[in-house]
Amino acid sequence: MTKLSDEDYRSLPLNSTLALAALVVIVAGMKAGADLLVPLLLAVFIAVVCTAPVQWLHRCGLSMRASALFTLVFLLVFLSLIGVLVVNSFSTFVAALPDIQARLYEYYWDLLNTLAMHGFAVDPDELSAAFEMDEEGSSWVATLLGELGNLVKQSIIVGLLVIFMLFETLNFRQKVSRALENPAPSLKRFSEFSLTLKRYLAVKTVISLATGVLIWLSCVIVGVDFPLLWGVLAFGLNFIPNIGSALAAIPPVLLLLVAQDGGVFQALLLASAYLVINFVLGNLIEPRVMGQALGLSTFVAFLSLVVWGWIFGAAGMLLSVVLTMTLKIALDSHPQTRWIAHFLGPGKHRTGRYLSKRDAGRAPWKRNNEDQTGRFKQEDN
Repeated sequence: MTKLSDEDYRSLPLNSTLALAALVVIVAGMKAGADLLVPLLLAVFIAVVCTAPVQWLHRCGLSMRASALFTLVFLLVFLSLIGVLVVNSFSTFVAALPDIQARLYEYYWDLLNTLAMHGFAVDPDELSAAFEMDEEGSSWVATLLGELGNLVKQSIIVGLLVIFMLFETLNFRQKVSRALENPAPSLKRFSEFSLTLKRYLAVKTVISLATGVLIWLSCVIVGVDFPLLWGVLAFGLNFIPNIGSALAAIPPVLLLLVAQDGGVFQALLLASAYLVINFVLGNLIEPRVMGQALGLSTFVAFLSLVVWGWIFGAAGMLLSVVLTMTLKIALDSHPQTRWIAHFLGPGKHRTGRYLSKRDAGRAPWKRNNEDQTGRFKQEDN
């Protein structure tokens, strides 16, 4: 183990300041280029997930290009069918909005009367003025249509990027081998990073898909309108930690609460279904499938939600855990940065057990140095 000299200790404050300054520049650059980075990141993650079926089809006897083409065609057909169904459900939901708004208005006046009877007088004019838009402001319908148009445009860009990226990954190893003089260590670390990232994205996607299907079935059984729309919403928001499941439950529960054939009992039943599904899949099944090596501490998960949401907006909140897990996996794949990945994790071994007394008594930097020494010996051999 090499000892740090006095010159190295004197340079630590300067290096720390430079590292923080570089971090500020990187964050500012990502925030300024969010419109470009968000479609690129989405395309990268989708392409990484698609590499698993491509390799499976290749092992079944198809060529790599035929496997990639078949995967893209299947993905396009599947997303097109889901998109048509969601658009139909959404158009029906927009058509039913006037009736829903009228029922909400009745509940609004009943709530004001109930508060007035208990001595809490609320001026309805002041309350309405607080939520009323000015005359020059655009209506919410026009804003919604503009957001949908932007979503369609971004989807086309992401789709094209996925196509080119998936075919580009077929020759990535050959390019790295030609670019580096000694590509073996770099390819080994990249393989570890790629396999772990694909495993995490595949498991997270499957868990989110199962959540969406179960939510759809629950909405059908309880009798809430537009069940497919709420299932797709639950699938997408399941990628947001902590608050994603609660946000997905609010619209269908409120809709069932004000529906003519609904009520408080049905709304509580649907809310309980959301709670049970997300608890079982998110807290019991997902940690067992992924393992503690692919976990984040609760504080880091919530902090990633705030930070990535501030940088990339709503898309950053959606991708917060995925981005943080990608960063953790990249840090864990290199011996010199593995200690940072340990701080991001939940504080357990890969086996899921807490540190034993013998391991806890040993200094963590010694364990890290021993791990690094073993890896360096393997790479030298």
